[in-house]
Amino acid sequence: MYKELEYSSIKEVQTLSDIHREVIQGMHLKNMIISGANNLENNKNIVNSLNVFPVPDGDTGTNMSLTMNSAVKEINKCEDLEVSLVADSAANGSLMGARGNSGVILSQIFRGFAKGLKNVKEIDSVALANAIMEGCNTAYKAVMKPTEGTILTVIREGAEFGLKIAKSTPNTAELLGKIIEKANETLNKTPEMLPILKQAGVVDAGGKGLIFILKGMHHYLVTKEVIQLAEVPVVEVEVETAKPVYDDDIVFGYCTEFFIKGKDLNPEEFKKKVIDIGDSIVVVGDENLIKVHIHTNNPGTVIEEALRFGYLSKIKIDNMREQHQELLLNEEERKTNEELKNYGVVAVAMGSGISRIFKDLGADEIIEGGQTMNPSTEDILKSVDRINAENIIILPNNSNIVLAANQAKSISNKNITVIPTKSIPQGISALMALDVEKSIEENEKKINKAISEVKTGLITYAVRNSNFDGVDIEEGNYLGITDGKINAVGEDMKDVIYKVMDAMIDEDASLITVYYGNDVSEEEALKLEEDIRGRYEECDIEMHYGGQPLYYYILSVE
Repeated sequence: MYKELEYSSIKEVQTLSDIHREVIQGMHLKNMIISGANNLENNKNIVNSLNVFPVPDGDTGTNMSLTMNSAVKEINKCEDLEVSLVADSAANGSLMGARGNSGVILSQIFRGFAKGLKNVKEIDSVALANAIMEGCNTAYKAVMKPTEGTILTVIREGAEFGLKIAKSTPNTAELLGKIIEKANETLNKTPEMLPILKQAGVVDAGGKGLIFILKGMHHYLVTKEVIQLAEVPVVEVEVETAKPVYDDDIVFGYCTEFFIKGKDLNPEEFKKKVIDIGDSIVVVGDENLIKVHIHTNNPGTVIEEALRFGYLSKIKIDNMREQHQELLLNEEERKTNEELKNYGVVAVAMGSGISRIFKDLGADEIIEGGQTMNPSTEDILKSVDRINAENIIILPNNSNIVLAANQAKSISNKNITVIPTKSIPQGISALMALDVEKSIEENEKKINKAISEVKTGLITYAVRNSNFDGVDIEEGNYLGITDGKINAVGEDMKDVIYKVMDAMIDEDASLITVYYGNDVSEEEALKLEEDIRGRYEECDIEMHYGGQPLYYYILSVE
């Protein structure tokens, strides 16, 4: 581990000027980016904890770290370490690996940064300041309605300050240190810019993640040392295999998924136990429930380790090599024989039940994702490429995936329409409104009208003590969220559910649909359905198994 440099005093930085680099060359830039990525990876849980709502789905740090890891993977392929080529590789890697809104914005910062370094052989302080400013400008352009008090404000104020002092600060390390100081000052002011941050008592998570990246880059400039990872990062890796019949990416052949149930569970501790025996690892949950996804060659070993923590449910093991060979055999035939459809649909969903509903309604591709598991731009592009249709509709079904979907649209040469669905109920309503006989313009209008008439409620639990809108929230309380706002808190789940539903139901309501999650038994769900029928007699009621983690119930009112 390293001792983080202090940024409160430029004097300390200046005393190290004898080892500062006046200019940054390609190898230095590569090491800076790796150091920044590692620093964020080491601190991503701090960023995740800055979730505005005290709910178990904070993922900004994870999304930004995975985006950075994609950038690092790409620059590690660089044989020619010219500044512009390293910057381009980082931009391309982060673009394809971008996850969540924060990851997409970060990828746009790198895109602009690379644009600012086009044809640059070595980076002096003026070039560095200009490139950071170009990164800021590109990120702002990528967001339709930029919100101040976010990562955008942090990068903008830091970049503007850098431009002002670049000519009088010829040392690149000193300049970057001062930019970080200014950016950090702005970060600390974000609660005053966004009331929702002030209510939650946190600074902007994306801005905090950016500071960790910049500090990691600056650490390399000052010390000539890349910050090392505290532990192996949880990322997908590419390793070549000697067996040509398999996909080069399939190093670990069995996709293994299950839930661990018990008491006093520790997701991070379990992750450390299995991190060396697989990849594509996702371990999320709390002290009562952990969802595990891992690609491994030893599923029995993973399961045996999991049994030391608690009892298991919903175990699913798929042989990915076998599946891939079948895909290779069928793909060419499918492409040859499949007629060009008028419409194809990509939907993002989390939970086997919800995925099945989207499939039954006609979605061609389901990307597993949502809260805590935002798909990357590349994930979305791969699904789009598998569809043989004249028009392709993407349903993100989560506000944190819309930017990545739009980024995929901008890269693809296919005719893509992104419907900005922000919830599962909106996505289902959109799919039901699709008429394959109508034009894309008619459908887009019809679908947007349909999703505007859907209200969404979520029932989950608090992961920390907090105060929101004057309401004290204690860790473990049930939380009710209606269309993105907490409107019910309590110790009795049913009371919270009814408060949410009362807020959603008005005189126009005619249909209530409930999707129950992975930690809710069928018996509990059926009992709730019976109670709802008695309470809201004027509405039709539908109950479906969703299988989603973290959220006990997803409620829809139309």
